[in-house]
Amino acid sequence: MSLFAALFGRRRAPQVADVGAFAAFLAAQGAFVAQKTVMDYCGVKLGVNWQKAQEEPVFAELLADCRWRVYFAAQGDVAAMAESWLRPFAPGREAALAEALAGLAAEAIGSAGAPPRLAAEAEAARAGMAARLAQRQLAAPRPANTLALDAGPVLLETLPIHPDLRKGERVSILGGLRMHIVAAQQEMERRFAPAPLAAALTERAP
Repeated sequence: MSLFAALFGRRRAPQVADVGAFAAFLAAQGAFVAQKTVMDYCGVKLGVNWQKAQEEPVFAELLADCRWRVYFAAQGDVAAMAESWLRPFAPGREAALAEALAGLAAEAIGSAGAPPRLAAEAEAARAGMAARLAQRQLAAPRPANTLALDAGPVLLETLPIHPDLRKGERVSILGGLRMHIVAAQQEMERRFAPAPLAAALTERAP
């Protein structure tokens, strides 16, 4: 096989509509978006002091809490991204789609293993997921590059870097979050077949 064929001649993997695979995908993307956004920013910001900072108990706890709180919101954002993408393929069953996706997001948060000190916040995120997605359905579907992200304000509020040390960086901080959400949508579109997936999801709801 030539190098060109090896690089460009491989067939694209077939798209799937398996709900279990999609649930695992949403859970993994929610965690990745939160972790990558927080850790990348803090690592770049602290530079050579990054490793030492993580060994400081106070900073380590603040960092962990930030990651978890951003995750609770980001998991909802990933579910909202999926809802916007799949809604056109579920005419007349939009509410059922939102209910199914809210359930998957709530299950992801429930199985993520949040620390006891954040158990109430984790439960609140789970309990509010259905209402969040129902609220999203009051507006037209939006792609990931313009989707409103609930994780943004949480990220800015909880980053363990003093606000005085990140003046002028709001756009870049939120841009990192947006970049990972957009990448998640691109991967979702590559891996999953929207019409049969929407049908399979809506069949799960009453």
